[in-house]
Amino acid sequence: MLYVVPTPVGNLEDITFRALRVLKEVDLILAEDTRTSSVLLKHYDIHTPLKSHHKFNEHETSDDMATRIAAGMTVALISDAGTPCISDPGFMLVRACVEKGVEVQCLPGATAFVPALVNSGLPNDRFYFEGFLPQKKGRQTRLKILAEQTHTMIIYESPFRLVKTLEQLAEFMGDERRASVSREISKLHEDTQRGTLLELAAHYKQTPPKGEIVLIVEGKCEK
Repeated sequence: MLYVVPTPVGNLEDITFRALRVLKEVDLILAEDTRTSSVLLKHYDIHTPLKSHHKFNEHETSDDMATRIAAGMTVALISDAGTPCISDPGFMLVRACVEKGVEVQCLPGATAFVPALVNSGLPNDRFYFEGFLPQKKGRQTRLKILAEQTHTMIIYESPFRLVKTLEQLAEFMGDERRASVSREISKLHEDTQRGTLLELAAHYKQTPPKGEIVLIVEGKCEK
């Protein structure tokens, strides 16, 4: 059995009782970064063996791990924060397990974009998840596609590229397109700023952002 286990995106209290039980009972925990995950496991007195599983090794290790799970091992997959496979490693292992007929259970839990979407004040009955934009190749193409998207959009971005991304979105979508930027979700300095794309770009030029960021952008108005 493979368990996909969401972990807190900030506040360590944002984890379910079931997730804690699974992490204690499995034979092995696969973690995106063992150093980061060790903080959470130590906090909850969990001593299950830990092994690295990240984007740099999942191509080579997923098939072998799926074989071991098929042979009877129980494994929990976690990422640094939030739900694995959502802009995080894990898809290849889940796919390998499915192909081998291994049961996979994904526990419900924390995902950064949900509170950011709700806090944005933008329509959330339908939305489009973009995740991280390409940094170079294909970026312009994605921006053109997003400019025509009529549903509210969800974009993950680093604090170092946020201003550039806001300015580029304004270039393709227009200065007055509304958006919100949520950062440090569920942490002590959690903050959400709302406004037009250019207003937000100007704000973060004056106040450089820190921490994990979720950008929510209004969809194109349907005529």
